[in-house]
Amino acid sequence: MISFGSHGQERARDYGFTFGVMSPGKWNAITDVDGVKVGHRTLIKDEGVRTGVTAILPHGGNVFQEKVPGAVYVGNGFGKLAGTTQVEELGNIETPIILTNTLSVAAGIEGAIDYTFLNPENANVRSVNALVGETNDGYLNDIRGMHVKPTDVVTAIQSAQSGTVEEGNVGAGTGTVCFGFKGGIGTASRKLPADMGGYTIGVLVQTNFGGVLQIDGLPVGKELGQYAFKNQLESADGSCMIVVATDAPVHARNLKRIAKRAIMGLAKTGGIASNGSGDYVVAFSTAKDLRIPYDSHGAERLTMEVVNNDYMSGLFLATIEATEEAIINSLFAAETMKGYQGHEVKALSHDRVLEIKRSKGF
Repeated sequence: MISFGSHGQERARDYGFTFGVMSPGKWNAITDVDGVKVGHRTLIKDEGVRTGVTAILPHGGNVFQEKVPGAVYVGNGFGKLAGTTQVEELGNIETPIILTNTLSVAAGIEGAIDYTFLNPENANVRSVNALVGETNDGYLNDIRGMHVKPTDVVTAIQSAQSGTVEEGNVGAGTGTVCFGFKGGIGTASRKLPADMGGYTIGVLVQTNFGGVLQIDGLPVGKELGQYAFKNQLESADGSCMIVVATDAPVHARNLKRIAKRAIMGLAKTGGIASNGSGDYVVAFSTAKDLRIPYDSHGAERLTMEVVNNDYMSGLFLATIEATEEAIINSLFAAETMKGYQGHEVKALSHDRVLEIKRSKGF
């Protein structure tokens, strides 16, 4: 008997898939990392608007005043991730991370700045480095209409919550396509055992890419005859935005190493990082002792304790497993959608996946 996820949407674990050897956190979501919140603004209007915004908050305080260590890794750079150079240079993130569609990155930047300026503590701020990523939802969405506005970004941020995370056709995943099926937002987490630090890794993805779909090693794309270069909706091109959070005290250099491993999780689902796919990873740590204050108050040095290189492997494995599961969760939660110019994208058939699973003895 199948029992569905606590947030009412179907997830891969509801069908017997487990993805690796580590255990998920309570919510099996990025919000299992203490303090992280997620908010969506979903825009579905008339027959052509199928888009939105997803915001990931590293903590519930003033992120600009208490910046978090961060890093970016570019798996394939056919895309737009605004704000990367400052993250690369300084190793920190100072706004919520915003995901939206390709032509709404500017609105994402403006909205993140507007939100920062709403806080009276930031009254004297004259520069904000907004971190905004995207995928192209132009098959289902009237993307040239640029329907996302800065106010939608502020709404997504202000609505962010901890606990369960809505997945599938929501927020930045409203109009996306993955492996030729309806894609969307997906999330998952892993909790390291106590003897490996007991840290949590959480991942959220915006899936809009192609390849040869595999689910926990099951060759679904091949069995369905729907994969890159055969019978796929568009092509293998597209994009995937991946956000990785951890409570482990990890600085920017090792956060980048964590971010690299997320691409390995994407590969396990059958993604191929094709020529036209923008595959980006943003990673950050919520460890309070590693936060970087906006005002140094004359302190010349920062003192911090971080995870030793020799103890990073558990975090690497957790990232790979959580990324793989988050991507597949985006497919299981998504529903068939009809949109711009009558285009329709079918959801992955759960029944067919179960048939393949049984036939392969999984």
